[in-house]
Amino acid sequence: MNHVIIGTAGHVDHGKTCLIKALTGIDTDRLAEEKKRGITIELGFANLELPGGLTAGIVDVPGHEKFIRNMLAGAGGIDIAMLVVAADEGVMPQTREHLSILSLLDIPQGIIVITKADTVDEDWIEMVREDIAESVRGTFLENAPMMAVSAFTGQGLDELKNKLAELAQSARGKDTTRPFRLPADRVFTLGGHGTVITGTLLEGTLHEGDEIMLYPSGMMTRARSIQVHSKDVKEAYGGQRVAVNLAGIKKEDISRGEVAAAPNSMTPSMMVDVWLTALRDSGREIKNNSRLHFYHGAREILTKVVLMDRDVLQPGESCYAQLRLEEEVTAKRGDRFVVRFYSPLETVGGGEILDPCPFKHRRSDARAMEGMEIKRTGTPEQIVGRLIADHSHGWTPIADIARFGSFAPSEADAIARALAEKGQVVSIGRGIYLDAEYVKKIRKNMIALLNEFHKANPLKGGIKREELRTRLLPDSRIADVDSLLDHFIEKGSIKEVRGLISIASFKVEAGEKLQKLMDRLTAEYKAAAFAPPATDDIIGGDKQTAQVMDAMLAEGILIRLDPQIYIHSDCYRQALDTAYSLIDKNGQMTLAEFRDALGTSRKYAVALLEHFDNRRLTKKVGDARVRA
Repeated sequence: MNHVIIGTAGHVDHGKTCLIKALTGIDTDRLAEEKKRGITIELGFANLELPGGLTAGIVDVPGHEKFIRNMLAGAGGIDIAMLVVAADEGVMPQTREHLSILSLLDIPQGIIVITKADTVDEDWIEMVREDIAESVRGTFLENAPMMAVSAFTGQGLDELKNKLAELAQSARGKDTTRPFRLPADRVFTLGGHGTVITGTLLEGTLHEGDEIMLYPSGMMTRARSIQVHSKDVKEAYGGQRVAVNLAGIKKEDISRGEVAAAPNSMTPSMMVDVWLTALRDSGREIKNNSRLHFYHGAREILTKVVLMDRDVLQPGESCYAQLRLEEEVTAKRGDRFVVRFYSPLETVGGGEILDPCPFKHRRSDARAMEGMEIKRTGTPEQIVGRLIADHSHGWTPIADIARFGSFAPSEADAIARALAEKGQVVSIGRGIYLDAEYVKKIRKNMIALLNEFHKANPLKGGIKREELRTRLLPDSRIADVDSLLDHFIEKGSIKEVRGLISIASFKVEAGEKLQKLMDRLTAEYKAAAFAPPATDDIIGGDKQTAQVMDAMLAEGILIRLDPQIYIHSDCYRQALDTAYSLIDKNGQMTLAEFRDALGTSRKYAVALLEHFDNRRLTKKVGDARVRA
């Protein structure tokens, strides 16, 4: 079932609140000052039973120019706009400004309602129709139904309900599978219950008892209870007006404009990348670096606008821009916003958020503008690919990429896997994908680093993983770099032998003099068998001998039992065979039996057995060994 929100718009005293009362029986003006002055000041809410059984939420907004901020707070999430024009006055300044705001917010459909039809004759209403038609030409309401009604006599109200029901049936449904998101447009305390917020659930499903994070403050709370259309419910769906009783939160801790959403489903930011449009009829240009009022959801924040490709945005023009905010905002790609002139307060433009958490851009940055274009007009695959490219240097998990792109995590991961199959991104595990070009750059730097190392250390089998990690990507997480190194090993770019990493084709090649030294040491260790000389005695402080011994370790000719005991690999394998033979014969093996079988001393037998144990070739049980 579709859940829809109907929102009013129009000039002050054009009968919006009276119309809602006539349709629903609910007076949305609840404040004493509203009753006294006879105008709507704050947002009002009602619910309307439509023909066909659908119940729609209604948001009544103020019409006076002084309360545009309140109007904007309630305009987000509207599915059907009712532009209200009084028959006795026709189109007025706030009619035009509200129409501009609705257009900037990309309200999908609407209806034009001429109120107070009982106060004028039919010829006058026809003139008003013509005036309205001219005013809405070129907007989303150009072909909208136009109906004349009277809240006093009831004229046209049934026809209006039928038309609203028709529009509601065709309204695009909200995605209820995504994490829930509820911008708070009212915050109040209810006796015996505590703090309550109301708002339009933009997407997702909110259940009673769900954990809630308040953005951008980050405070945690819980949905103690939920109401929809003044009735207690166990769950609410995207597209419904919702009241939520928050557990453990004081009214003073939350203000209108904060977003109640699923924990860790959003990322607050001090900047947003946008597609900015200056209103054609505003009469004001938007200059680079100018200060504006930014309206998103129920939030108002001062911002500086950075125009990416020009110094001035003329009325009717659009361009890419970065808004640098004075407070954090929590948004999603595709959200709409409005900007108003700093002083005097006039609506001058608005548009679409392309990246809710961007990096700071330089003006005229071609790559940044290319990225904005992709995020505005690209396919989901192009958008995810670009977000991965933008965030690869931070090794950003796909769950965060999904948030930045307003995708469900499973959707973003599926797209990333498809991109990996095409070779456009590289998966390094743990939900992290890197742009293929970024990986190529790291690989190039790594190969250059290894070539330099091999040149300086020709007798070493390679560089230790820890050292390579530190020299290659010193600021990245250990697990991330290790995953990428494993990827390079899997692809055959490098190899790792006994903890040393080298270029895949690298081989230790000693000169004639050093080769003779290696051959001599090999013969000595073979002859020494199970009683090799101490390492310090062999090296004797000679640097070349030390290098040759490191090379022999890297090549697997020697095996290091401890710092002072190296043994030839052939002898090591013979010792292991002897141990296994004794174990298989007797079921276990003692140190003395192993020592005697090798004809060596206890010192070397212990060193061998401890090495076997550490490599899990044998296992100590009491005073004996068994196979591991």
